[in-house]
Amino acid sequence: MSFFGKMFGGKKEVAPTTGEAIQKLRETENMLIKKQEFLESKIEEELNTARKNASKNKRVALQALKKKKRLEKQLQQIDGTLSTIEMQREALESANTNTAVLTTMKNAADALKFAHKNMDVDNVHDMMDDIAEQQDVAREISDAISNPVAFGADLDDEDLERELDELEQENFDKEIIGIPEPTHTLPEAPTEDLPEKAKEKKKAVPAPAAAAADDDDPDMKQLLSWAN
Repeated sequence: MSFFGKMFGGKKEVAPTTGEAIQKLRETENMLIKKQEFLESKIEEELNTARKNASKNKRVALQALKKKKRLEKQLQQIDGTLSTIEMQREALESANTNTAVLTTMKNAADALKFAHKNMDVDNVHDMMDDIAEQQDVAREISDAISNPVAFGADLDDEDLERELDELEQENFDKEIIGIPEPTHTLPEAPTEDLPEKAKEKKKAVPAPAAAAADDDDPDMKQLLSWAN
């Protein structure tokens, strides 16, 4: 914009975006690279001309060398310009990246703010307290269910300990001291009479009486038959 345009409020120029500026710099960079390749080829041609005419025509050789020097100076200027453009392009690309990152971060912050819009810290703490309380209730219910109320709850631990001590003492007496274990059952009574007692019965019973008893009582008859 000209000086008078600035003074009298002329039309304002719209600054290009970073993407547009980067694209323009890349186009200029490609153009300078092509010109650089052209100058390098021309320098090579002038150098060949100077070689061919070094001994034949010194004037032509000197002109070729002078032209080569001018071309090398232009090539050097293009190299500096390319370096400046490259640094400017990298700075714009970095700024463009930062802008995209900041925009993404701002969008994320806005989304997070919207997500927390209907949330209150006190309500969250109350909810966490309720969850902890319900977990305690659930734990107490599980403990109550797993407690064996009707299975062995009426047993006395002292009685069990006392019985266990008695069993240990019995094992000790039997293995170390050698005291035999007491028997709790009595021997069975004999079902038959001893021989001496059977002889006495045989002498005490007279033969006629035994015969009469034999006729009257079948049990006596069986006894007399066994005694005889």
